[in-house]
Amino acid sequence: MDIKYNKFLDKVTDQLSGDGAFLIVANNEEKNLMTIGWGFIGIMWNKPVFIAAVRYSRYTYDILEEADEFAISLPFNGQLKEELIKCGSKSGRNINKFEEYKLKTKPGEKIKTPVLEQCDLHYECKILYKQSLESELIKNKEVKSKYKDHDYHVMIYGEILSCHN
Repeated sequence: MDIKYNKFLDKVTDQLSGDGAFLIVANNEEKNLMTIGWGFIGIMWNKPVFIAAVRYSRYTYDILEEADEFAISLPFNGQLKEELIKCGSKSGRNINKFEEYKLKTKPGEKIKTPVLEQCDLHYECKILYKQSLESELIKNKEVKSKYKDHDYHVMIYGEILSCHN
């Protein structure tokens, strides 16, 4: 399978380190999205993989516990900047972010989880593995300082099944 997952890698890296991206997840009963600013794209187990970092405390993590897939939607050129800020500061436990911020979805190409219609690029991923960060394995003080409340990230490894506009 020839997936052009790395065709826009510079733009994706700039977007993640700048305004961020949307992580969308759905299970049978619920769907939610959150803003992410950390993510990795590469090869693992001879597969193209997107690795997303989600804290245990996030509502999105609760849904990910029962999900088999997730999507990443990236708006480029400053689009949806306000929505990224709001989706990163409000919980889907309390509001429906799709309705509240007028974010329209469209069906994914390879997965049941939708992607955001207003975005420029989408990664559709099947979850392969989840890995919790462990306090005793963090050797850098600056990194450790990000977890003063012990709300560690879980790394969600997703095989990239589709990358499209």
